[in-house]
Amino acid sequence: MATSTSSVVTLHINGEKFTLPVDHRTTLLDALRERLTLTGTKKGCDQGQCGACTVLLDGRRTVSCLQLAVAAEGREITTIEGVADGDRLHPVQQAFLDLDGFQCGYCTPGQICSAIGVLREHAEGRPSAVTDDIRPEAGPPPLTPEEIRERMSGNLCRCGAYVAIVDAVAKAAADPRATGAATVSEEDVA
Repeated sequence: MATSTSSVVTLHINGEKFTLPVDHRTTLLDALRERLTLTGTKKGCDQGQCGACTVLLDGRRTVSCLQLAVAAEGREITTIEGVADGDRLHPVQQAFLDLDGFQCGYCTPGQICSAIGVLREHAEGRPSAVTDDIRPEAGPPPLTPEEIRERMSGNLCRCGAYVAIVDAVAKAAADPRATGAATVSEEDVA
């Protein structure tokens, strides 16, 4: 019995629908870059270890080099091209610009998508490996530099812009538009 090795999928990307045939082995990263010319998402290690290809899948960050395109069908995909609101930059993008949270810029799209995911996870009260009190009733922990570093640890920057990246994430956290959730108070961002 012969089986097909390709399918026609519909991907919901940045508020638009794209229907295309893909080999079942095609990663979301390759579909974005090679098939749909959404080249803002970068191919770094192609092994899920550097975070350069991070996108948001149903609002959660994921490395697109390990996600199959066929498994993303029907889910909401947001790439770096879709995080701004028209000409108005997302608060994380603006913070990266204001605080020089990038150097060469190659990892920046993945860093920004990951930071957006980090801020949403934090606002939802999800703990990290360094969160002291992980009880749900404790709510979101203070978003300290240690918390930010731990939560962003899956994204590498070969230029070493980490200090500015942490500062940018902290600045963006103070803007309620960064997560779409309730406002993070200045005291929560230490």
